[in-house]
Amino acid sequence: MASLTRLLEWIFFFYFFSHIPITLLVDLQAVLPASWYPQQLLDLMNWYTVNFKDHLMKDPPPWFMSFVYCEAIVQLPFFPVAAYAFFKGGCRWIRIPAIVYSSHVATTVLPILAQLLYGDFPKTSQLGTPNQQERLTLVSIYAPYLVIPLLILVTMLFNPRYCKEEKRKKK
Repeated sequence: MASLTRLLEWIFFFYFFSHIPITLLVDLQAVLPASWYPQQLLDLMNWYTVNFKDHLMKDPPPWFMSFVYCEAIVQLPFFPVAAYAFFKGGCRWIRIPAIVYSSHVATTVLPILAQLLYGDFPKTSQLGTPNQQERLTLVSIYAPYLVIPLLILVTMLFNPRYCKEEKRKKK
């Protein structure tokens, strides 16, 4: 059990550590001025949105932008803290913040996945409407951002390493 827990902590570390540049360089392009980014990153985003027909990133609706703002303001400061805690391993103080984080992310990714699977795509979009295979490809890109937070949530709620109470010293 200890080796599985440590494996999960490494997965969580890489998730949070990699999420820092992903958020700064990719995700925030949905809400920040294009002039803040080098042309290569803008070209990469354009390539991605065109090839994967991701209208949420190409022309983000207000509800999606609100999720990206939450990512920038609430989640981004948490990423290095969580990366440190899971790199070090066994930091029980990360339990409650990780529960809050994972619950928040799961509730924001679910509507994104529902939109990608079942939602209408803008008629004015230059990207066109994705077919079922393209929708599933988009879902596979976003899905890890639901699966890993749910795994974090389950780990924080049920893993004895994070659940057991610490004995307090008597004064």
